[in-house]
Amino acid sequence: MLQIFCLNTQRTHEVPEGSTLEELLHQIALDMPYGVTSAKVNNKVEGLHYRMFEPKTVQFLDVTSSSGLRTYTRSLFFVLYKAVHDLYPNVRLRIETPVSNGYYCRIEGNGPVTEAIVDALRTRMAEIIKADLPFRRTTTFTKDVATLFRENGLDSKALLLDSYGELYTTYYTLDGLPNYFYGSLLLRTSQLYLFGLEPYAEGLLLRQPDSASPNRLLPMSDQSKMFAVFREQHHRQAILGVNTVGDLNRAFAKGFANDLIHVSEALHEKQIGQLADRIVADPKLRVILIAGPSSSGKTTFSKRLGVQLMANGARPIPISLDDYFVNRTDTPKDANGDYDFEHVEAVNIPLFNEQMNALLAGEEVVLPRYNFQTGESERQETSIRIGPNDLIVLEGIHALNPALTAQIPAEAKFKIYASALTTLMIDDHNYIPTTDNRLLRRIVRDHKYRGYSAQETIRRWPSVRAGENRWIFPFQEEADYMLNTALLFELAVLRAQALPLLEQVPKNCDEYSEAYRLRRFLEYVHPISLDAVPPTSLLREFLGGSTFTY
Repeated sequence: MLQIFCLNTQRTHEVPEGSTLEELLHQIALDMPYGVTSAKVNNKVEGLHYRMFEPKTVQFLDVTSSSGLRTYTRSLFFVLYKAVHDLYPNVRLRIETPVSNGYYCRIEGNGPVTEAIVDALRTRMAEIIKADLPFRRTTTFTKDVATLFRENGLDSKALLLDSYGELYTTYYTLDGLPNYFYGSLLLRTSQLYLFGLEPYAEGLLLRQPDSASPNRLLPMSDQSKMFAVFREQHHRQAILGVNTVGDLNRAFAKGFANDLIHVSEALHEKQIGQLADRIVADPKLRVILIAGPSSSGKTTFSKRLGVQLMANGARPIPISLDDYFVNRTDTPKDANGDYDFEHVEAVNIPLFNEQMNALLAGEEVVLPRYNFQTGESERQETSIRIGPNDLIVLEGIHALNPALTAQIPAEAKFKIYASALTTLMIDDHNYIPTTDNRLLRRIVRDHKYRGYSAQETIRRWPSVRAGENRWIFPFQEEADYMLNTALLFELAVLRAQALPLLEQVPKNCDEYSEAYRLRRFLEYVHPISLDAVPPTSLLREFLGGSTFTY
């Protein structure tokens, strides 16, 4: 008998050696209203198929946790794939982009996706779920799995396994249909109690429960501008022939790493140059507002944009929104009674608008300077005045929030949203979350410049994400221009920097499960040296070696 401590019950339970998590769950009769999707076993997420042969600490998860929701969503992907396979066996399903609070999917080889096709797929998915089919898990030689995938038309998965270098691979089958997913699945299709499938652009949108209110679907949102950026990047990658990690690894193996770096960096420079041309062409534009979530490379982007603006004869005047913080004693507080420095009212909005309009009117202004040591706003020693060729450049989390610039004339403002919108996929059915890309950037930067461990950065990340969801993402479609700061090759460069930091996260802490998940994901990507990354690259903001001063 094994001693298993369950965090949900705060009790130790005895089970026979070799018992599965499912058997433990039945024994303790845990009441979780939305069902159990997976569990943390010694701080590592496992499926309920997992067998225990030693004493463990177990925490069962449901869709209200990010890890539990990922298990649910992956299982939903498999059901969609089976529905497509059953109804349209000669087409290719690609699960490409998280957008509009769902997942955009394309079906290649069957013409336009009509409402009738979506209705048929939705009905077939409901039938598969009602049939209560098991997700069967098998571990065998990787070379045999790759052969099996090729026989079933899953070439992107076979290519990934060919480049992975592991001796054994675990895959799943659903009613005899094989597939591979990055992480665990549910036990049975009947656990998928809620989903949505809607026509979207040329494809369809797969929707999952809202983790905050699991009895409803996440509400759809308008992200047409962001979706256009995703589609443009996917089109460029298709031209390069690099859509998945397997494609990327193959390109590196053939010696094309430098070519991919040069092309990716050239595309960034071309976009920034064209953006500067557009701004300078409109004489009414005087205030450039730049916003984006954490670790998007906003600072380097603003500096590179400044260079291009100067090349067009304009002079950028950078102004820090941080200097407009109110005195610390006047800062709003959160639900815990702590100062909420990310709240829009932590900024002195009346003073900001007054001074911006004074500058636009040609007046001389003494800007404030925030003293972070004393927590008080002070006056700078010198004043500024902007000339006819000067442009005010503001970068900050509230830059796109209409409340910040309500009194500045609309025709004088140009709003830019910058974010790392990762479009490289692991394979056709496993996308790479944009948040993972940004978190890896932040882990590397926090260690290099702030002395934080990966554990500390991971611990803070949910709070960072909560601030983004409240103050950044609701306003992203307000942008006049969106820049994707992700680089096609960057995960291969980040791997060598991030893996040693992730390996230092102790197994006995909550952050270990996230560190382990990121490690497993990075191990799919072949590493390349950062030596070929130019010193003006957005990546240098995180890796070091930039020619810009921060």
